[in-house]
Amino acid sequence: MSNAQVGGAGVVSRLRSWLPTTVDRGVRFIAWASFACQVLLIGTGGAVRLTGSGLGCPTWPRCTADSFVSTPEMGIHGVIEFGNRLLTFVLTLIVILAFLAVIRMRAVRRDLFVLTLVQGLGIPFQAALGGITVLTGLNPYIVGAHFVVSIFLVALTTVLLWRVYRGPRGTYAATPRGYARLVHVAAGVVGVTVIVGILTTGSGPHAGDAATPRNGLDPAVMDHVHSWPAYATLALTLGIVAWTLRAGLPRRFPLMLLGVELVQIAVGITQARTGLPPALVGTHMVLSALLVAAMTAVVLSLRNDQAPDEADAPVDAAAVRI
Repeated sequence: MSNAQVGGAGVVSRLRSWLPTTVDRGVRFIAWASFACQVLLIGTGGAVRLTGSGLGCPTWPRCTADSFVSTPEMGIHGVIEFGNRLLTFVLTLIVILAFLAVIRMRAVRRDLFVLTLVQGLGIPFQAALGGITVLTGLNPYIVGAHFVVSIFLVALTTVLLWRVYRGPRGTYAATPRGYARLVHVAAGVVGVTVIVGILTTGSGPHAGDAATPRNGLDPAVMDHVHSWPAYATLALTLGIVAWTLRAGLPRRFPLMLLGVELVQIAVGITQARTGLPPALVGTHMVLSALLVAAMTAVVLSLRNDQAPDEADAPVDAAAVRI
């Protein structure tokens, strides 16, 4: 073996030794960063759309035919669109760090390995979908699909956060069967609310560019249709909270879910009555992400998980590999 090969092997060995073998504070920080970036990406994507900057960079993957970055001639719209694209690179770095943070634990914490792997695969898929969005002139249905993928990744990183704190998925129910069914129905209605909300936004004035066509649906009608599953979600959540309090079940996440919904509904009513101001619409989009995260946490709480001391226990040396 040459000196260069020996030196390279030594570098790899040192790098490998730095990777965690247990879920520690660093792993939890990276999991929080993954979640925060996914929510922030929805916020910056909303800013692109709500400021009419959807075609601020009129091509993809370059911002112009000759430049990957926005140029002064493109003005503020180019800056906003390029800033949203730049955040994707930050998220990519964090996703890579998350994957490396759990790779030595993959024999005993396969759940974390799979979650970070799927999140990593979601980045190029989301980027490609964003490119298709630009190349199709901000087709409202492609824009909607882009948002759906973002919401899925928010739910995924919520599960990642849950698992780094609570350990692998439990095998026993932690709640009565009827309560679990109520939660699953509420989760389904939340999904419907998000999808109808996407169609409602696609019918309204915030297309992402002044010349972009809408989806052809009547925005006034869609406002009412969107409110139906939203109020159904609230009613189901009130039932969940009441059952939680009566049965003495853990109430942190159901109350968090209810709080997000109340704020979301207040913002939704206000934006509808004030002509859909961009700031409120953007807030509504971010709250949608937090709503899905809170609902995901309530669903995850339906099963018994390992105790924190079990989740934090060092990985057996024989099981650590890379």
